[in-house]
Amino acid sequence: MLKCRTAWNKLAPLARNSSTVCRQNVRRSGLNSVRTPACVPTAHMSTGPAGGGKENSIYALLVGVASVGGIAYAYQTLKGDQKRYEERMAELASRPHKVTDTPAQPEPPAVIEPEQKAPEAEAEAEAAPTETSAPPTADEPVAEAAPEETGAPLTPPVVEEAGDAAPSPPKIPSHSPYLLIGGGTASFAAARSIRARDPGAKVLIVTDEPDLPYMRPPLSKELWFSDDPSVTETLRFKQWNGKERSIYFQPPSFYINPEDLESAENGGVAVLLSKKVVHMDVRGNKVKLDDGTEISYDKCLIATGGVPRNLQVIERAGEEVMSRTTLFRKIEDFKSLDKVSRNVKSVTIIGGGFLGSELACALGRKSTESGLEVIQMFPERGNMGKVLPEYLSNWTTEKVKREGVKIISEALVKSVACKDDRLEILLKDGRLVKTDHIVAAVGLEPNVDLAKSGGLEVDSDFGGYRVNAELQARSNIWVAGDAACFYDIRLGRRRVEHHDHAVVSGRLAGENMTGASKPYWHQSMFWSDLGPDVGYEAIGIVDSSLPTVGVFAKATAKDTPKAATEESGTGIRSESETEDTATSPVASTAPAPVVGHKDDYGKGVIFYLRDKVVVGIILWNVFNRMPVARKIIKDGEEHADLNEVAKLFNIHED
Repeated sequence: MLKCRTAWNKLAPLARNSSTVCRQNVRRSGLNSVRTPACVPTAHMSTGPAGGGKENSIYALLVGVASVGGIAYAYQTLKGDQKRYEERMAELASRPHKVTDTPAQPEPPAVIEPEQKAPEAEAEAEAAPTETSAPPTADEPVAEAAPEETGAPLTPPVVEEAGDAAPSPPKIPSHSPYLLIGGGTASFAAARSIRARDPGAKVLIVTDEPDLPYMRPPLSKELWFSDDPSVTETLRFKQWNGKERSIYFQPPSFYINPEDLESAENGGVAVLLSKKVVHMDVRGNKVKLDDGTEISYDKCLIATGGVPRNLQVIERAGEEVMSRTTLFRKIEDFKSLDKVSRNVKSVTIIGGGFLGSELACALGRKSTESGLEVIQMFPERGNMGKVLPEYLSNWTTEKVKREGVKIISEALVKSVACKDDRLEILLKDGRLVKTDHIVAAVGLEPNVDLAKSGGLEVDSDFGGYRVNAELQARSNIWVAGDAACFYDIRLGRRRVEHHDHAVVSGRLAGENMTGASKPYWHQSMFWSDLGPDVGYEAIGIVDSSLPTVGVFAKATAKDTPKAATEESGTGIRSESETEDTATSPVASTAPAPVVGHKDDYGKGVIFYLRDKVVVGIILWNVFNRMPVARKIIKDGEEHADLNEVAKLFNIHED
């Protein structure tokens, strides 16, 4: 082939010259055909002189050789191109079979399948650019890699992403018109109030607890008196009236999923569990969660409640003592203490307030069956000594003792240590108490962790976020429940840590978040039960350091917490107490009661005075009279004879 090409390169100029001469001679002969004879002389076929026949023969030979060489070259070229074309087509035809034969390809073998799947693979994973960017000379490597890049390897990542999405937590909304921080009673009351005034409202509750909103009072009361061995799992209890209910405000079906909140056409309430708000951007109207997620809001409620206090001597005692100490507040604390009470021989409750006394009575009654030793110690002289007048505190102490509780009064803890697998509590007067487990019930510390980042004011006297009478801390931020230090329009600035206050303040905050602009005029009540037979309800400022006047009468079978719940139909007595203030209470026509102290305080009313004005009232085994007490405090008048005021409660009717 190379020889032919070399020969052609040498002969081509000669062939071109001879062909040119021939064309010129033909044209001349055509033009002169009229005047010249048909026979053209041979000399005219050449550029040389006439009579050069030998040279013409050489030119003719060269033209013939060139023509044969050109034909041969063209034939070889076409034949080679045909062969390469056939090989290329065969190689291309073999590619689809290689792809469809790959085990990872789920589709049946077909030549058009890879072309149909290429757009999908290009959309879902960037495989097509990898294939098209391969150099065209690397046909075989590309053909081998194509099934791996566009087929099998792309499928596992998609599957892994789907698998990761299934167990992952629900999508957190990036925005919520109403954001409620905290999942307790105040937050739930606010959510219900918001939805009542704005039926299409979208409300998001963020709580660091793993449970949906629930009521806390039964954790220290009725749940301990349940006969159901699985009560710690069901969290259902029988009220004093015998009716059964759950501690949860609503079943899970009441709420919508957080990921559906933004798209919910009719709005709803969503709860984001086990998430804690750690930072608040007041100017940007957004918060940051402990996982870094940010949520913006239009209106925000802080209802973070509080955390149980602990004694410093216990905190300094070390991890072993701390592991045997319960700070009672949540569902998990109830479950933990219930388990402890079944497996130890002695439990000591430090604290003589509402919570400590309720737990002491609950565990004391339980001890009669299990033989558990229950000890309650407190620095006061008597049980609930900071709230009740001394004579009533002493009576309550004897009541708790009758429940099987060992009382140690005027007890100041000096140190706590773990020795010989037991806890030793050393008091400042030298007394030593040995026990297996400690329950610290010494008060609540309001949770104000967001004050610094949010630029919110914390009250130096009472603790908690400082808010106005409308429970507003900033232009679009409200606070309710235990964490709110509010301005009481009758009693001044206060902070209250009770269920009814959480309900009422949460409800009012929810109304104000929707534009109500109502002041907090309502006097919330609280109650405590020492079992099903003795209980009291209180309102206003009840402080044993204030002057008190008590009016008592003989109790009947109807004057017990059990009878009160039977009459009202609810175990949460604040639910049966209406917010309405009695406008014209009717006094009893019975003889004026005798003011004094008896050995048996069956039922009665205790008035707490400040500057001769009633600022607090305790109804001792007197129920469903709270509207009357509210009116007395709201009026703020001086009373010359509280015997006459006591008639308003009709304690002598029976």
